Amino acid sequence: MIEQQLAPRVLPRGDGPTYRVVTDLVTFIATGQDTGGAYSLFETRTQPGGGVPTHLQHQEHESFYVLEGSYRFELDGDSVVVNAGGYVMVPRGTPHSFHNAGDTDARMLVQTVPGGYHEHFFAEAGDAVVDAANPGEPAGPPDIERTVAAGARYGIEFQLPADEE
Repeated sequence: MIEQQLAPRVLPRGDGPTYRVVTDLVTFIATGQDTGGAYSLFETRTQPGGGVPTHLQHQEHESFYVLEGSYRFELDGDSVVVNAGGYVMVPRGTPHSFHNAGDTDARMLVQTVPGGYHEHFFAEAGDAVVDAANPGEPAGPPDIERTVAAGARYGIEFQLPADEE
C-alpha cells in the first residue's frame, strides 16, 4: 500500500467551514482529504434543546468528546448524560442520537473513522454559515427531508418517528 504524503496542518479556532445542520453549528477541523482518509474531525455547537434525531452510520465509527455543557445520548436504546470532559464512542451500525441536556449552548468534538463521508453529508444537509462567531438565527425549522436524503447518499440512515417522516 502506498501511503499518501500529508502536509502538517494548523487551523486557528473557528477558521474551518461552518454549517448549520439540523439544529447544530458544525465547524470542520479536519476532513478526510486533510488526513488521507484516516478520519474527519468537527466541532459541534448545540443550542439548549437542540440535537440530532436517531440515526446510524453504515461506513464510519463516530466518537464524541464533550467540551462544554452536557449532552444526552441515546445509544441503541440506552440513555446517558455526558458532561464536559466525557467521551462516547459509537461503532458503525449503532443507532444513536444526542441532544443538549442543559440550558446553555454545549460544544463537543466529533470524530469519524474513516474520514471522507461526514463532511460531504454536512455540506449537503446543512446551510453554510459565513461568520461562525455570529451565526444568527436559523432561517426556519430544520429541513429533515433534506437531511434524510443527504444522509442516504453518505451511508447515514435516519430512524425518524412516523410523525416526522
